[in-house]
Amino acid sequence: MRRGWFLPVTATLGFIFLYAPIISLVVFSFNENSLVTVWSGFSTKWYGSLLEDPQILNAAWLSVRVAFASASIALVLGTLCAVALVRFRKFRGRTLLAGTVSAPLVMPDVITGLSLLLLFVAMEATIGWPSGRGLMTIIIAHSTFCMAYVVVVVQSRLIDMDMSLEEAAMDLGATPVRVFFDITLPIIAPALISGWLLSFTLSLDDLVIASFVSGPGSSTLPMVIFSKVKLGVSPDVNALATIIIGFVALGVFAATLVQLRARPKRSPL
Repeated sequence: MRRGWFLPVTATLGFIFLYAPIISLVVFSFNENSLVTVWSGFSTKWYGSLLEDPQILNAAWLSVRVAFASASIALVLGTLCAVALVRFRKFRGRTLLAGTVSAPLVMPDVITGLSLLLLFVAMEATIGWPSGRGLMTIIIAHSTFCMAYVVVVVQSRLIDMDMSLEEAAMDLGATPVRVFFDITLPIIAPALISGWLLSFTLSLDDLVIASFVSGPGSSTLPMVIFSKVKLGVSPDVNALATIIIGFVALGVFAATLVQLRARPKRSPL
C-alpha cells in the first residue's frame, strides 16, 4: 500500500512555518543594508556594531548571570521537591506542596510578576530586604517559576526509576545519602541536565516577569530587545538573535549527545 501524502506534506508545511522566519532572520543578519527587508549584499558589519554597543553587551551579560543563577537554584530546589513528592508519598502538606509547585505552570506571567513585585515591596517594608529591585529580585523571581519545570522533568524520571537498585544498595550497607549520590543522581542525570537547560532558556527568554521585578540599571536582554523593536527592527538585533540561536543550538546538541551516551547499550542477541 502506498503511503499517504497528507502527513508528509503537513509536516513539511509545519516545519516551514516554524523555521522559515528563523532562517530569514539569520540570512538578513548578514545584510549590508540598514533596512532588514532589502537585501543589498553580504556583510558582517552588524556583528561588529553589536559588539560595540555597551547597552546590549551589559544586558546580555546580566541575562546570562541571571539565567545561570536561576537555573542552578531551581535545579537544586526542584530536585529536592521532586524527591520528596516521589519518595515520601504520605506526609503532612504533600498536597499543598504539589499544588504550590504546579501553580507557576498554569499561572499567567502577568499575575506571577505582579504578585512577586507586591511580595518584594512588602518584604522591603517589613525586613528591609531585598533593598530595591535589581539582580537579586530577578533571580528570585526566575528561580520561582523555573523550579516548577524542574520538578516536572525530574519527577517523571524518578517515577520510572527502578527502586530495586536503591534497595539493593541499602541492603549492602549504604546510607540514604550515599545511595542518592552514587545511585539515584547518576541515573537521573539526563533529567537534571534537561531541567537545567530548560530553566536557563526560560529565564533567558523571560520578559514579562522581569519587567515587573527589575529596577533601574537592571534591564535584561529581552527587555532591551523589546525596547529596540518598538522603534523598528534593526540589523544588529538580527545579529544578536543569530548569536543566541547559535548558542542554543550548541546547547541542544551537547545535551543530546549526553543523553545518547547515558542510554544503556543493548547487548547483541
